Amino acid sequence: MNTAVKLGSYVLGLAVVFGGALGVGKVVGPVGAQPAVEDHSAMASPSASAGHGEHAAAPAKGDTPGGLQVSEAGYSLNPITTALKPGEPADFRFTVTGPDGRPVTGYQVEHDKKLHLIVASRDLATFQHVHPEMAADGVWSVKLTLPKAGPYRAFADFAPTGGEGLTLGADVFVAGDYQPKALPQESRTATVDGYEVTLDGDLTPGQSSRLTLKVRKDGKPVTDLQPYLGAYGHLVALRARDLAYLHVHPDGEPGDGKTQAGPEIVFYAEVPSTGDYRLFLDFQHEGKVRTADFTLGAGERPQLPTPTPSPAGHDDDGHGH
Repeated sequence: MNTAVKLGSYVLGLAVVFGGALGVGKVVGPVGAQPAVEDHSAMASPSASAGHGEHAAAPAKGDTPGGLQVSEAGYSLNPITTALKPGEPADFRFTVTGPDGRPVTGYQVEHDKKLHLIVASRDLATFQHVHPEMAADGVWSVKLTLPKAGPYRAFADFAPTGGEGLTLGADVFVAGDYQPKALPQESRTATVDGYEVTLDGDLTPGQSSRLTLKVRKDGKPVTDLQPYLGAYGHLVALRARDLAYLHVHPDGEPGDGKTQAGPEIVFYAEVPSTGDYRLFLDFQHEGKVRTADFTLGAGERPQLPTPTPSPAGHDDDGHGH
C-alpha cells in the first residue's frame, strides 16, 4: 500500500475482533516480564502449518500480540537493508524464513496481496502502508522513504501457503539526530488532502466496541468511496506503549448488495488493555489512497459482578453447617 494506521494482512464493514492477520485481526495484550493477569485465550494465534516446501513441524504459536516478535511459529522476519538515510528513497529488502531456515516463497493472497508491509516510527508520528514485490528467491523489496532520523518498526503481515496468518515485526533505524515527538492528543477529527474524517465510538477493554468513521470532502458526505484491497477502508491500530499491532476491516464488502460506499465505514473492535492507541484509516477516493490518523484512549475494563457471599454459618442450600 502507499503512504496514507485488519492490531495486523501493512509499514512499511468488519464484524470481527482485532487480530493478527488482515481479515481477522489479533487482540493485543500486556507484554513484559511481569504482565498484568488477564485472560488471553481470545488472543491466541493458530499455529502456522506450512510455508516454503516441506517444512519441519513449526512450534506452536503463543498468545503474544502481533508485531512484537521478530520470530513466531518458526517464521522469522529478516531485514537485509540496514543503511537508511532520512528523506532519501531506499530499496528496502527483507526475507521471511520458514521453520526450515530457508526464505519462504509460497504465500496466500490476502486482500489482493501476498504480503502487506507497515512501517511506523516509534513515536507513531509517521506511518506507511506499502506492498513490496517478491523475487523468485524469496527476497522482498520496496522503495521506501523514511522522512526523519530515529527508530522505526516494520510489520510484515502475511499467511504462508497452507498456514495461518502472522504479523512479525523488526526494528529499522534511520541515522541522524533524533528528536521524538509527543504522542498526539486524543482527537476525533482528522483532515487529509481536503478530506475530513470523523470518528465516533469508544474503545472499552474487554468488550466489542463499535467505531464509525465518516468521510467528508468540502463539507459534503463522500458516498462513492472506491474499493481498495477488497474493502472500502482498512484500519490499523498500534498500541502506544509497545506498538502492538492490530488490523481489521469494515463490515461487508464492495459488491455484496448491502455495503454502502460511504460516507460511513463501521468497524467492531475489542481491546483487552487500557491505554492510548494510534488508529490509521486507509481509504480510496478519486483514484488515490489517503490515510487519516487518530489518537484514541481505551477506558477501564468492565468489572465483573462481585459474588454475594453466603450468610455466615450457612451452606449455599440454606442449611447450617
